[in-house]
Amino acid sequence: MMHGAGSPQVHKDRRDWHNLKGMLPFLWEFRGRALFALSCLVLAKVANVGVPIVLKDIVEYFERLDGGSAMLAAALPLSLLAAYGVLKLSASLFNELRDVVFAKVRYRAMRRLSTRVLEHLHRLSLRFHLDRKTGAVSRDLERGTRSVSQILNYMAFSILPIIVEFTLVAIILLRDYAPTFALAMFGSVVVYVVVTFLITEWRMDFRHYMNRLDSEANTQAFDSLINYETVKYFGNERMELDRYDGTLADWEGWAVKSQTSMSLLNFGQGAVIALGVTTVMYLAIAGVAAGEISIGDLVLLNAFMLQLFIPLGFLGIVYRQIKYSLADMDLIFKLLEREPEIVDSDGATTLQVSGGAIRFDDVAFAYQPERPILHSVDLDVPAGSKVAVVGHSGAGKSTLARLVYRFYDVNAGRITIDGQDIRDVTQDSLRRAVGIVPQDTVLFNQTIRYNIAYGRPDASDADVERAADMAHIREFIEGLPDGWSTVVGERGLKLSGGEKQRVAIARAILKDPRILIFDEATSSLDSRTEQAIQETLAEVAAQHTTLVIAHRLSTVVDADRILVMSAGRVVEQGTHGELLAAAGSYREMWDLQQREREQADMPAAAPQPA
Repeated sequence: MMHGAGSPQVHKDRRDWHNLKGMLPFLWEFRGRALFALSCLVLAKVANVGVPIVLKDIVEYFERLDGGSAMLAAALPLSLLAAYGVLKLSASLFNELRDVVFAKVRYRAMRRLSTRVLEHLHRLSLRFHLDRKTGAVSRDLERGTRSVSQILNYMAFSILPIIVEFTLVAIILLRDYAPTFALAMFGSVVVYVVVTFLITEWRMDFRHYMNRLDSEANTQAFDSLINYETVKYFGNERMELDRYDGTLADWEGWAVKSQTSMSLLNFGQGAVIALGVTTVMYLAIAGVAAGEISIGDLVLLNAFMLQLFIPLGFLGIVYRQIKYSLADMDLIFKLLEREPEIVDSDGATTLQVSGGAIRFDDVAFAYQPERPILHSVDLDVPAGSKVAVVGHSGAGKSTLARLVYRFYDVNAGRITIDGQDIRDVTQDSLRRAVGIVPQDTVLFNQTIRYNIAYGRPDASDADVERAADMAHIREFIEGLPDGWSTVVGERGLKLSGGEKQRVAIARAILKDPRILIFDEATSSLDSRTEQAIQETLAEVAAQHTTLVIAHRLSTVVDADRILVMSAGRVVEQGTHGELLAAAGSYREMWDLQQREREQADMPAAAPQPA
């Protein structure tokens, strides 16, 4: 079947070659080892091909003896027997030596690729990570890195040995025998390869569907486990199982088709091998009968056929696995080719922080063009001051924090820190200068000490404990059975919302950046703890430039300036007293929250007698 230059098949072939070339940098580190392993491979095959030749010489020696001279058999030259043994031993030795030498090449390539993929995932922008399906990415990463090892393994231990052995056998056949033997032997090989190629290409779609459904099922399983509590809240275990099992049912259908078509391929390969062996043996027997070749030649040709077609019998499996591995590897290389949305400019410099003043200058931003979030926002946070941004949900408050961290670039206007546009400085230096306590605190599935020390990994134990003390969580930690070694569970699920936020506050205190952002930092705390934390935050904020994003107005009454946002615009700003006196949006929110607090503090009405 012919494929045009722009056909999908040609595109796939180009991708395969592109990906194979992409593996070369991972091999370059141990190029000496790779070349030595290749030399061992060639020597092993030279020894392997030499065994039938020595066997032929042994047979011909006996053929030359008279029928009644059995005693002369003892005169078989010891050199032939020694050569036979040495060649068999050498083939085994060089094969094992090749495996030992190449192991470090293969596993180092896996290690380097895995590390590079993880590094690249960290470089990709927040938008990618919000859109990603963690389970699918995890499965693709696992299959992709494993595919590199598999391809190297197949190339070093299957494809190259077959090519070397075929080349050596072809030289001997063309030199010592009639061309018909080489034509019959290698003609059957060509037919075998063509049959294998055509049927395997037809089967590849089955594998692609299986991979897609496998990743989808894995994503569904991850989602249901990550959202375990939500599943339980609504009693939807059966729905989750049905959804998962439905995807696996589709996977099962394609897997059965794949297995059935593989049986067809195996039968086709077996038929070609049987036809090839029969043809070569017929020619050899006819040659012996005509006196053109000896019994030793017949033995040699038979041995060559066995040596060639035994590994060739696995060529179909190897070819299929290489195609599958190339398909798996393509997922990883496509991921590596994905460009981060946010990159440092060519002339990016290190952020020089003196006071830490933040300025939003006529900033406009939208996650999607059709849904603007911020409109011409002007915001000043003078060095060392505390500025609060308040407003109803969806007003665009948390977007401000993401923009300061440069998880996204503004669509219009600019954001500066101490007069430096954050697009002109390196992301690393920018994020070192800013600390945050987010509304949704996610912790690592590690110990409490590890999670607090994450703010400054080189901090001493005393510094970690001091930060926990300032965040009013040290007493709680030391009261736990495992104390500081308590593992918090995946995403910190073993801690309450308030406990997680206090860990996040301790982590930010330990980092000690010049700029602090509190994004609803006390939203999960009870009133008593909130009051204690507010005092701590006030103490910490006194030494930093602080941007507070809040819904509870009671937490920001001490701010130097308060901005009220609505629908992505700043509609009011001033101190707490000024905004109350203005009797605008801020006053309405304040009065509403005060009524809600009073109602929450009222004792429950006593039950009336029946």
